[in-house]
Amino acid sequence: MKAGGHPEAPVEPTGSRRRRLWELEGHAHCPVIGVCLPIAALRRLMDKAFSGPPFIDDYELHCAAVTDARQRSPLAEALQRELDRRFMLPLRQAAKAKTTEALATWWDEALHGQHVAGPFWAVLTHARCTAALERRVLGNVHMLQHQAGMAVRVDLNRFEALIDENAVLTRALGTAQQRSTRQVAEQACRSEAQQGEIVQLRAQLIARDTAIGHLRDDLQALEAAVPGLQSRADLGRENQRQAERLHELERRALHWQQEAERQQRRADELAAQAAHLRQRDTVLEPSADPPAPPARLDAQAVLCVGGRTAAVPMYRQLIEQVGGRFLHHDGGEEDSAARLDVTLAMADLVICQTGCISHDAYWRVKDHCKRTGKKCVYIESPSASSLRRALGALDNASDGERELPQTALDG
Repeated sequence: MKAGGHPEAPVEPTGSRRRRLWELEGHAHCPVIGVCLPIAALRRLMDKAFSGPPFIDDYELHCAAVTDARQRSPLAEALQRELDRRFMLPLRQAAKAKTTEALATWWDEALHGQHVAGPFWAVLTHARCTAALERRVLGNVHMLQHQAGMAVRVDLNRFEALIDENAVLTRALGTAQQRSTRQVAEQACRSEAQQGEIVQLRAQLIARDTAIGHLRDDLQALEAAVPGLQSRADLGRENQRQAERLHELERRALHWQQEAERQQRRADELAAQAAHLRQRDTVLEPSADPPAPPARLDAQAVLCVGGRTAAVPMYRQLIEQVGGRFLHHDGGEEDSAARLDVTLAMADLVICQTGCISHDAYWRVKDHCKRTGKKCVYIESPSASSLRRALGALDNASDGERELPQTALDG
């Protein structure tokens, strides 16, 4: 003790000689032998050192080794050599530490590694290991042993669970192997059957090729025996093709003949209808008063609303003969009502065929002409003569609407 009652500071060891196993404190031998040497290696060294009967269990073996290591003996020297041989690399790394602080720092880093036994032996036997550092190292290893024991118990529980799982997986593997064996056998049967089919198909192919070769030889022999056989065969095939083409042409000719007869009947029907319409126009139109000549329109836009579609070219011809520009709207059958309003706005004169337009188109025409004061002529018959008379009556018609009574004709 220093004066004043203060403890003396620990003195750092001097020299470079490493301590031996029997030079360590008595309480250090148990963790050193238990941590740094496996039981199998310790038992082998004990068998060499003692020729007596072997120890009964591992605990007695450990206790005997700890007791004998506290003094220099053949067993202690054998343990020293074995530990130095096992932990040669950690001993070299620890030898780089020249002070106690450096050695403690190296131990702290090694303590967090996976292997602690080598650094543990290297630090305890290092020349710069003080009593305080030795107690610290022994305490660290003591706590690691407790944690390792707990980890072993946890690992045992996991090991038992893994054993159960392994049994389940082993049974599943056996089932899968049986299924795989069965599938392999089935595949082998199918492969064998397919190989048999392949052999049969190859035999059939060989037989067919042989038959083709025989037929080719027979044909060559026949051609050699009958000169010109090939040309006659070609002529026969050509005749067959020509006969088939002739039959096709006859079928087409029959089809077009039937179509021509249908068209002829249709033309006769149309001619009869035209003659009937001309006859009715002749009967219904007054013959006493000849129609007045059409008035000249001087490039006016004449809108014809309604009328038959087939008669539209004739309407156009009559309007353009008197100098007008022809406009047409079908009265709502196909053309839209909006187009009718646009066409009415473009027209200078409106001719409304009341028998061939819809009610909506009729009222649109009547309302537009009344609002704008445009000249509008209403005719009932969609015939060309009615349109001609309407054009002839334009000189006598005043501005606004004008109705020309006509006898309505059927379709």
